Amino acid sequence: QVQRVESGGGLVQAGGSLSVSCAASGTIFSIGVMAWYRQAPGKQRELVAWISPGGTTNQISSVKGRFTISRDNSKNTVYLQMNSLIPEESAVYYCNADVKTTPGSRLISYWGQGTQVTVSS
Repeated sequence: QVQRVESGGGLVQAGGSLSVSCAASGTIFSIGVMAWYRQAPGKQRELVAWISPGGTTNQISSVKGRFTISRDNSKNTVYLQMNSLIPEESAVYYCNADVKTTPGSRLISYWGQGTQVTVSS
């Protein structure tokens, strides 16, 4: 089994910064793409940023230049640094990772429990 534990998040004023992290543990052979999603009340969960095992990153256009995703493969951890936050970005932020538990297994997607990010105006 694989567990994903998120930390960080919280309350910040508009224009401020927050960071979140997510560590995977358990039976892990390798991790593929790692990503951050967010879900605001009454809205669908949306992909925010993702990073390949080799470190290639991408983000949705609305966060480019403000959010940075990174990973530490030695710690099975993914990070999201969020700058210049706006109130509309208040949401529960979820990490996601595609994990192989054995060399021959298929990739399985695992989610973190979610962490609340609230941006006050």
